[in-house]
Amino acid sequence: MDQMKKEGRYSRIFHQLEGLLTKTDNPESRMATVVAVLHQKMDYFFWTGFYCLNQGELIVRTYQGAVACQVLEKNKGVCWAGLNQEKTIIVNNVHEFPGHIACDSRSNSEIVVPIYDKQNQIFGVLDVDSKDLNSFDETDAIWLEKIVGLI
Repeated sequence: MDQMKKEGRYSRIFHQLEGLLTKTDNPESRMATVVAVLHQKMDYFFWTGFYCLNQGELIVRTYQGAVACQVLEKNKGVCWAGLNQEKTIIVNNVHEFPGHIACDSRSNSEIVVPIYDKQNQIFGVLDVDSKDLNSFDETDAIWLEKIVGLI
């Protein structure tokens, strides 16, 4: 997808989500809505979901796509890297990422965006996989960070 088209699509999604997420303050409901909209509107998103901390484990929450790993091995993989480094991680080729956790071998690139609660404490990540290599860039990072800020 070219950059102008991507920017426009993200802008429309962001504004759509701003309107949709006014009904409840429940983070689980908000995450479900974010996942549904992103997964349906972004054609290169193969797997879209959230992993959240629960008693020191990173556990899958709401998602769309193929069956997910339920619990991610501690301090391993892209999701834990994003969580531990508290920053967005873009991986152009997951097969070259040290310690990558392959929940589905069809995934080839990935972006992970940390999510924070109202006290600015990290509690999980938005994880998006693509079947294609090099699917994600700075535009995805900027807009997905804005979108998770709505949760």
